[in-house]
Amino acid sequence: MDSILFATKGNLILAKNTLRLSVQGYELLDKKRTILVNEMMSLMGKADALQKKIDSTFREAYDALQQANITEGIMHVKQLAHAVPVHQEMQIKMRSVMGVEIPQVDINEEYVKPTYGFMGTSMKLDKAKRHFDDVRILTEQMAEVENAIYRLATNIKKTQRRANALKNIIIPRYETIVADITNVLEEKEREEFTRLKVVKRNKMRKKQ
Repeated sequence: MDSILFATKGNLILAKNTLRLSVQGYELLDKKRTILVNEMMSLMGKADALQKKIDSTFREAYDALQQANITEGIMHVKQLAHAVPVHQEMQIKMRSVMGVEIPQVDINEEYVKPTYGFMGTSMKLDKAKRHFDDVRILTEQMAEVENAIYRLATNIKKTQRRANALKNIIIPRYETIVADITNVLEEKEREEFTRLKVVKRNKMRKKQ
C-alpha cells in the first residue's frame, strides 16, 4: 500500500501539497496549450496566404519561362540555366514560443544578379528569372511556416496529453485521497473526543 494512503496528518499535508501543485501544473499547461494553439492558427493563416501567392507566382514564372523559350529557344535557355549556381545562402535561427523551439529562416530577399550576359538575351528571360527568384523567396518562407506549424502541433499534442493526465487522473486521485484522509482523521478526533468525555465522566463519578 502507498504510504500516502495512511491516514496521518503528515500524509494529509503531503497530499494537499501534491494536489495544489497538480492544479497549478494543469493551469499552466492549459495556458501553454492556448498560447501554442493561437500561434499555430496564426501561422496557418499565413501559410494559406503564402500558398495562394506561391501558386500565382509559379504560374507567372512558368508563363514568363514559356515566353523566354519561344524568344530565346529552349536549348539556349537550358544552357543559361546550367550556369545558375545553387542557392545556398540561408541562415537559420531559433525562437522560443512557450519552450517550443521554432526555426526562423533569415531569408535574403535581394535578387541574385544574373549569371548570364545581356548580349544574346532578352527582357523576357530577365522577367522569368525575376519571377523564379520570387518563387524561391516564397518557398523559403513557406518552409519556415510549415516547419513551425509541425513543431507546434506536435507539442500541442504532448501538452494536451499531460494536461488530460493531470485533469482526469492525478487531480481526482489526490482529491479522493485528501477527502478520505480528512474523513478518517475527523472520525478519529470524534472518537478521541468521545473517549475523553467518558474518561472525564468516570473520574467525576469516582470523586463522588
